[in-house]
Amino acid sequence: MAEVIVITPVKNSIETTLDTARAIADSDVKVHHVIFNDFSSEETKQKLEENRASIGYDLIHIEDLTDHPSPNYKLVLQMSQKMGLEKGIPVLVVESDVVVKKDTISTLLNYQKAHLNSGLVGSVTVDERGVVNFPYLKFKGVKEQIISTQRSLSFCCTLFSLPFLQAFDFIELDEAKDWYDTFISKKAIELGFENFVLMNAPVWHRPHASRPWKQLKYTNPLKYYFLKFWKGLDKI
Repeated sequence: MAEVIVITPVKNSIETTLDTARAIADSDVKVHHVIFNDFSSEETKQKLEENRASIGYDLIHIEDLTDHPSPNYKLVLQMSQKMGLEKGIPVLVVESDVVVKKDTISTLLNYQKAHLNSGLVGSVTVDERGVVNFPYLKFKGVKEQIISTQRSLSFCCTLFSLPFLQAFDFIELDEAKDWYDTFISKKAIELGFENFVLMNAPVWHRPHASRPWKQLKYTNPLKYYFLKFWKGLDKI
């Protein structure tokens, strides 16, 4: 029986997605991995179908459930919460630009089991050289192996404990937002849980590989902020 529901929202970027899926499949703990295809191209959809059996993941096409345009993170989180509650196990988000190590998921699970008041437990993100990178630059240089924090966790690789899933219904998430990292991090603290970042369980992160337009934040910030505010993209 799987010890955790692992979810990966996907919007194109098929090569990084398959890297993510293969790494999850190679984990030293049994997982139930679900990829949510959020209105990707037909080519991406086809490759996800072609690889699902050989790698070993379930595949849900958001286009079969709603005509709401991507991103549909709220729906993904709500469906994932329902799966976790039905099976009585936690939910882990591993985004499609992240590669976990063989023991990443078991490390997160073991820490959560040993700290029953944990709400969110996340892995720090690093680049290909092992240097802490976005979105955890705020913790770069920290010497502690474990950080208890009231600051926002990213959902790059973050475990939602079962008690937290039982305490807060994701149906309450704001429809007007695209991303919920900050809100859910704060909600866990508000409900009396403690959030942790594991510096000793790093994952390789290729920032925004799944949504290339967000690279403009670094290469062309004026255009990025035009799209963000004028077009209403990337609402957090």
